[in-house]
Amino acid sequence: MDEQLRVGLIGAGPWATMVHAPGIADHPGTRLTTIWARREEAATELAKIHGATVAGTPEELLDQVDAVAFAVPPEVQAEIAIKAAEQGKHVILEKPIAGTLKDAERLADAVERNNVASLVVLTKRFAPETREQLGQLAEAGGWVGGSARWLTGALLGGPFSHSPWRHERGPLDDIGPHAFDLLDATLGTITDVISANRSEHGLWQIVFQHEGGATSVATMTMTLPLNPGIAEVIVYGEHGHRVLADRGTTAQQCFTNLLDDFVAMVDSGTTEHPLDVRRGLHLQRIIDLARRKSEA
Repeated sequence: MDEQLRVGLIGAGPWATMVHAPGIADHPGTRLTTIWARREEAATELAKIHGATVAGTPEELLDQVDAVAFAVPPEVQAEIAIKAAEQGKHVILEKPIAGTLKDAERLADAVERNNVASLVVLTKRFAPETREQLGQLAEAGGWVGGSARWLTGALLGGPFSHSPWRHERGPLDDIGPHAFDLLDATLGTITDVISANRSEHGLWQIVFQHEGGATSVATMTMTLPLNPGIAEVIVYGEHGHRVLADRGTTAQQCFTNLLDDFVAMVDSGTTEHPLDVRRGLHLQRIIDLARRKSEA
């Protein structure tokens, strides 16, 4: 781009501090101009580090930017992101993209109607090794089943343990989108939730049906004292089994790769991407169905 994209940041919590703010500030195609957070002192501290200004309201931030990145709870994100899209601002969305399926549909509609670029921060999908391995799996074909295990103690301690929305919604909404997205990308589109159960210990077990006949299982928790945690996806079929290997690409590096794609989209006028708001809506539908199945 001839000029840097002016990006505003909504949120100043741990994820915004560790990933969003430094990523946007350091990327050659973006400039972190403005920050808004419900805790003004947190926004002020983060803005000082990166040479940004602090907005008094989300509306004030929208008046000063070309694009908005979000690092706030899903119900907060959805409402502000809809306003951003309606004002022609491009959006970088966290997962899940909204607090409810209805709001996710409203957000996706606003993004499409206003022809703005959007990407969802599905971190591992922006790792070079993930892209390479997904391509290899697609080329080989013949996968009939798989599993995802995402087991952490993130709600027991650490930077995200004081997050009310994560405690309320648990792994289904927080780590679920990552697991579901990778199972979907390896085995074909998830078309149904066969069963879903949340144990009294907070352990989720979800069985999926995929387009083409494959099935898979996702096992997730955020309340087991595992250090390090486990995050793995395995598929199996006529070529044996494969594990999606992590080669150490950090969340910060993945976010930089996301920004590469985002800047290129805005520069070229492209609004479609495999990980745009439509992907977020698909994952929200899976979350909604899994929760309803578990409550049935």
